[in-house]
Amino acid sequence: MSHRDFSQIPVMRKPDENGGIQLKRLKAIIEEKYGKKFNNYCEFHKWTIENLAEFWTEFWDFVGVIFSKKFDQVIDLSVPMADSPEWFRGSRLNFAENLLKYRDNRVALILAGEDKETKEITFAEMYKEACLYTAAFRKFGIKKGDIVACYTSNREEPMFAMHATTSIGAIWTGALPLLGAQAVLNRLKQVNPKILLTIDRFSNNRQEIDMLSKIKEIVDNLPSVEKVLIIPSKADSKLRDISNIRNSCFLDDFLKLGVDETGSVPEIEFEQVSFSHPVFINFTSGTTGLPKAMIHGCGALMPTAKDFWLQLDCTRDNTWFSMSPVGWVSWNMCCALSFAGISLLLFEGVPYFLSPTYFWDIVEKHKITDLFLPANISDDLEKYGYLPRKEHTLKHLKNCTAGGSIVKPRAYDFFYNTIKKDILFGSTYGCTEIVGMCLFVDPTVPVYRGETPIPTLGMDIQCVDESGKPVEGEYGELIVAKPSPVLLLGLWGDEDGSLRRKSYYSKYSGKFSIGDFAVVNPITKGFVICGRSDDTLKQRGTRFGSSEIYNVVVLFSEVCDSLCVSQYNKEMDERAVLFLKMKEGHNFNDNLVRRIRQEIAKELTPEHIPDVIIQTKDIPYSMNGKKMEIIVKNIINRRPYHPDNVYNSECLKYTRNSCERNTLRTKERTKREQNKSVAIERQVFATRTTHDEKRNHSSKFIRRVTSETDSILFVRVLNKFISAELFGLPYYL
Repeated sequence: MSHRDFSQIPVMRKPDENGGIQLKRLKAIIEEKYGKKFNNYCEFHKWTIENLAEFWTEFWDFVGVIFSKKFDQVIDLSVPMADSPEWFRGSRLNFAENLLKYRDNRVALILAGEDKETKEITFAEMYKEACLYTAAFRKFGIKKGDIVACYTSNREEPMFAMHATTSIGAIWTGALPLLGAQAVLNRLKQVNPKILLTIDRFSNNRQEIDMLSKIKEIVDNLPSVEKVLIIPSKADSKLRDISNIRNSCFLDDFLKLGVDETGSVPEIEFEQVSFSHPVFINFTSGTTGLPKAMIHGCGALMPTAKDFWLQLDCTRDNTWFSMSPVGWVSWNMCCALSFAGISLLLFEGVPYFLSPTYFWDIVEKHKITDLFLPANISDDLEKYGYLPRKEHTLKHLKNCTAGGSIVKPRAYDFFYNTIKKDILFGSTYGCTEIVGMCLFVDPTVPVYRGETPIPTLGMDIQCVDESGKPVEGEYGELIVAKPSPVLLLGLWGDEDGSLRRKSYYSKYSGKFSIGDFAVVNPITKGFVICGRSDDTLKQRGTRFGSSEIYNVVVLFSEVCDSLCVSQYNKEMDERAVLFLKMKEGHNFNDNLVRRIRQEIAKELTPEHIPDVIIQTKDIPYSMNGKKMEIIVKNIINRRPYHPDNVYNSECLKYTRNSCERNTLRTKERTKREQNKSVAIERQVFATRTTHDEKRNHSSKFIRRVTSETDSILFVRVLNKFISAELFGLPYYL
C-alpha cells in the first residue's frame, strides 16, 4: 500500500481548451468513421488499445507514412505477444525516405556547441548531404543488412550517416562518446560493424576529450571494421597522425567516393524493406551484465510522430533542443523529428552550466519551443540558481518534458513558478526498448504535481501487483499488456527469441515487463514513477521506492545528492542504507541525521526511515544521468557489478579501494589505531540489544567515528561493525 495522500495533489496546469489540434483532428476522423464519441482523452485512449488494428491503420494514414506497398494486415492478434507478432505485414517502405520527405529551404538543423559557431542546415541541404553519404557508402560496398556504427559527439555528421545507412537498408548503431574503449567493445563486438564513424576529439563541459587512443584500441580489437571514418573536429585536425589506426581516413576524404566523374552526386535510391526490417540497434546500459543489443525496425517512426507531433501538437514552426549524442535512445527519437518537418538544434557538449545564463541564452536566441531535460539537470538548474533573467522572455518556449530518471515533485514547482507559468511541463516515461514514450503529457489534460498524466495512444500500460493484477493506489510494476509496433523486434544474436522472452515476457504471463515500479493515483489516474522494480526497498515489511526518500532529502539545502539502496543479511532480511553527499562547506553531523529521520517519518512513515544514514564522497551516475543504484547495491552486497556505463567511475574506484582496505589484517594497523578501533567496537556491541536500538545507535557510532578517526580507520571500523552478526557486508563509502 502506498502512503501517499492522493486527495491533496495540486493541479499545476489546467487543460488548454485550444490545445491538441492534431489529436483532435485524428479523433474527429475516427469518430466519424467508426460512429464513436469520445468525451475526453481517457475515452479515446481506451478505444485505441481496444481496437489496435483500427487505430494503427488510421494513424498510418493520418501521419502520411511514405511506402511503395501498403500493408496487407496490420497485426495478427492470435499470435502471442511474446512471439512478436508482425506489424504491417506486406508493407514495403524505407525509414530514411520518410525522414527526408521535406526538401525545402526551411531550417532542419541548427548546429551549436561549446567551442563552435552556430550554423544552420536546411531540409534541402540535409537531403543533399544524405545523397553524398549514401553514394559514398554504396561505392565502398555497404549493402542491405550491413552494420554501420557511430562513436562521436552530438553533431550533424551522424545524422547524415544514419540517413545513408538506413536508405540502403543497412543497420545503424552506436555507443556514447564518453564510454571507454572496453565498454564500446562490449557493445560493438556483438554486432560486428563494417564502418565506424568517429571523431578525433570534442569538448565536453569545457574539457577536451581526445578520442584517437580509444579509437585505436577499439579498432585493434574489432576485426569486422573495414573502414574508420574520423571527423576532423577542428581546422588543425587533419594534421594529426592517424596512421596507427587500422583502415582509417578522415571523413571528408572518404566522401569523395560519392562524387562521380562529372562532379555530381546521384539521387538516393531508397531500398524498400519490410516494416520489421532492422533499422536501429540500441544497447541497454549493461548494469547487470553485457549490454543487450535491441533491434528496432521502421516502428521507430511511430513514437516521434505520435508523441511529439500528435500529443504535443508540434508543427513545422517548432524547434527542439537536443544535446543527446548517438548512444542515447533520445537521439533516435530526435532524428525522427524531420518526419514531421520539425527543426532540431544539435548541441555538442554540455550546455547547462557553462555560465549562469548560457543555457537560457541559447533557448532565447534560437526561439526554442520544446525541451527535453534529464531529470537531474532540472534539479541542478534550480540548485545552482541557473535561471532565466529579465532579458529571457522565453515567449517561444511551449513544452518542457523531463525524464530519463525520476522527476521530483519540486521540479514542477520550479518550472511552473520560476521558469514560465504557461509552459507545459511534466515528467515523461519511456525506455530504450520502445524508442519512445509510454507515459506522457498532453495539453488537453491537467498536470498534477509529481505525476505523469497519461499513457500514450495505442499503448496499454498497466501497473500490476505480483500476481499481474492491475492496481491503483498501491505500488506495482509497469507492464505493456498488448502488442505495439514501437516495441523492440528482438535481441541481436538471439536467433530463437529465448533471451527476449526470458528478459521481458516471463514474469507476467507473456506481457511485456518494463521493470519499473510505479503507483497509479486512483483519483487523477496519473502515474508516479518510483524507480526500477529490482531497486525497490522493503524494510520492516514496508515496500517503497528510493524516489520517496529522495523527495524528502532534497528538502535539506546542505545535502548535494543522495542514494538509497537495500542491503541483505545471510537470512535475506533487508534494510535501507541512505548515502548522503554533502554540499561544499557543509558537514555531515548528528543534527542533520536527526532532522532527516524526523522529516522522513513525518512525510512518509517511521518504517521508511533508513536503518543507516551515512556520508559518501560522490554518487555514481550513468552516462544519461541516472543514479546507478543497482551498482551500489551490488557493491554493498558483495555481488558482481559492471561499471562500464558509469559517468563518474572514479567514485567506484574509491569504493573498490575502500573495500580492499577493509581486508587488511589487524596487525597492519598502528597501536594507536588498534586502541581506537577496539574502544569504538566495544561501545558499539555493548549497546546493541534490539533492532531499534541497533538502528539508532548506528548513526551515533558513525558520527563518533567520523570525528575521532581518519578516513582509513573509519572504513575499517565501520566494515567490522557492519560485518558483525547479521549484516556481514561492506558499505559503499
